[in-house]
Amino acid sequence: MSFALPVAGLLLFLPLLVQLLPPRSSGSSSLELPEGLSREGRAPARLNPLRGRGGLALLIWALLVLALAQPQRVELRPDRSATGRDILLVLDMSGSMATEDFSLDGETVSRLTAVRRVAGEFIRARQGDRVGLIVFADRAYVSSPLSHDLNAVVRALDEAVIGLTGRSTAISDGLGLALKRSLASDAQSRVIVLFSDGRDTAARIDAREVARLSAGHGIRIHSVALGPEDLETRPTSRDAVDIATLREIAEIAGGETFRVRTLEDLQAMAETLDALEPNPALRPPVAVYQGLWPWPAGLALLLLGVLIWRRPT
Repeated sequence: MSFALPVAGLLLFLPLLVQLLPPRSSGSSSLELPEGLSREGRAPARLNPLRGRGGLALLIWALLVLALAQPQRVELRPDRSATGRDILLVLDMSGSMATEDFSLDGETVSRLTAVRRVAGEFIRARQGDRVGLIVFADRAYVSSPLSHDLNAVVRALDEAVIGLTGRSTAISDGLGLALKRSLASDAQSRVIVLFSDGRDTAARIDAREVARLSAGHGIRIHSVALGPEDLETRPTSRDAVDIATLREIAEIAGGETFRVRTLEDLQAMAETLDALEPNPALRPPVAVYQGLWPWPAGLALLLLGVLIWRRPT
């Protein structure tokens, strides 16, 4: 507990100073009794301010001074304020994402399942950011618009189904839709994260041109190449990822490229991405002050009522 105005505590000594002041002459012409005598001929009893009504008055005064000092409780809370950053995840939902070549908790799972696991954790940790999800195959569509409702984005990720919009890989369409949504935002920082495990087989425009447009508007693109094989090492493989194009997209748009072959690579990618786009959850906590002054003030008011009620008539 702390005090917002600790100097107010000096007022506690005010009643003592009043007691030390010399008595003021009344200026009355009435008959004065000899010093030390009362009307009954006896010495007056010495007033004890700590007993009876005097003690209650001092307690009321102390409570009022305590309230004036504004006691407060300090509580450290996570900084949940908005960061002014938008992050759009662009997820490849082509048929090859159903390939089971990732190991998760001792079981072999599909690439989509592995991405759901790691991307879901990444999304949940983005408190303060607006996050959205775009999925693409033959065509691209917005699965979840940019929102601070991170649970809704994770739910959209979990409910995404392969084959809903075809089984091809229209990377340029997915990036184009993400760029369109990002341009409509007035966020201070705009980021696109592209997940793909193949090559652009349904392109209507060159994905590199989309990257150039993104760079021109200050929108970064990070690319994540999924799968054990790529066209650089296995050019004849049917499901090889076009790592060269994904790398070029990221380089043009000022982002990074991540080569992901295993679940461990995917988790390391999420950690590195957190460093590139600092996680709001890692910011220092915010000190929240809760005022406690109403308690002593209320008690002082209650005791004042008691003091008035007990006043002799």
